[in-house]
Amino acid sequence: MWTIVNSVFWTGLGVVLFRCQLVPAHLPRLLGRSLYWIGVPLQVWLLARRSDFDEAIWIPPLATITVLLLGLVLALSILQNWRKLKYTYLNKSIQFSWLNDLIYIISSLPLTVKSFQQVIPSSRAGKGSFVLASMLGNTGFIGLAIVPNFIEQHYWSWIVLYGVTHNLLGSYGLGAVVANYFSLSKNSKKRAMRLRDLLKVPSLWAFTLGYLTRNLSFPDSVEIITRYGIFIVVPSAFLLIGMQLGKLRGMKSLKAAIVPASLKIIILPGLVAIGLTLLGIEGDGRLALVLMSSMPTAFANVILAEEYNLDRQIAAGTILLSTVTLPLIFPLWLACLH
Repeated sequence: MWTIVNSVFWTGLGVVLFRCQLVPAHLPRLLGRSLYWIGVPLQVWLLARRSDFDEAIWIPPLATITVLLLGLVLALSILQNWRKLKYTYLNKSIQFSWLNDLIYIISSLPLTVKSFQQVIPSSRAGKGSFVLASMLGNTGFIGLAIVPNFIEQHYWSWIVLYGVTHNLLGSYGLGAVVANYFSLSKNSKKRAMRLRDLLKVPSLWAFTLGYLTRNLSFPDSVEIITRYGIFIVVPSAFLLIGMQLGKLRGMKSLKAAIVPASLKIIILPGLVAIGLTLLGIEGDGRLALVLMSSMPTAFANVILAEEYNLDRQIAAGTILLSTVTLPLIFPLWLACLH
């Protein structure tokens, strides 16, 4: 619980510092690049060195791919079937009186059936951001920072493998493919450069080096620097998240973020928990995969929205909503699965 409180503190501090203009405007970018190229790779390298990869290492990558595809399918199904559902139940006469009464009751709630037309996007750019927000999670800055504190060291390898696989096949792989499909300004040159960009991801090289150097001994000074470096990386990551949240302005409504945020932090990890339980995977292994799958929407969505001209409002709103609700949802998974 202290880990969650600590993350909330640093995130809140980041919001205050940026909103009150107590830090230079370029600091979030500088901090983000430093974490991307140094901080997170250092964390991945250290976790990979301390992890045990001798048992069932295929499970985390398979779980990651399954979660990504499941998020994609669910989001596309909602987009495809909502119009049909709304037409069937709102524009046609329904013979069953109890169903009429049920729809009347639902329509009187704050989140009404009719208001769902404001929640489910109709534009191509909006649909692209909707799908990405339902799929991609912040497994790097938040997942690698929080989850190891609740999992025994034997399963740290699962966390690392999930995070690396998600970044490679999610944000830089399937995410880019989806963004390109829904893009309003397609560029074939970007598609040709995608593989090259994939191979330049620093976390991939950090994981490889960490795995290959597991049996090597380093001088005590190196071990001390890396251990203390992690204590700086974690609060810096949450500080950056707070600053990024502080930059999100002009959002008139968070309605468009409700469905993808719910898919990302509630429905997907719930399905993962059920599936792993049915497969006989329990204990900290199951908890590690569920917690990683419940991470809030990644900031990569904003980057993809900018690069492919998607709906920035939905991307920013889902990041904000899923991140601020994480301290409420995270203890739920711990209580259910620990």
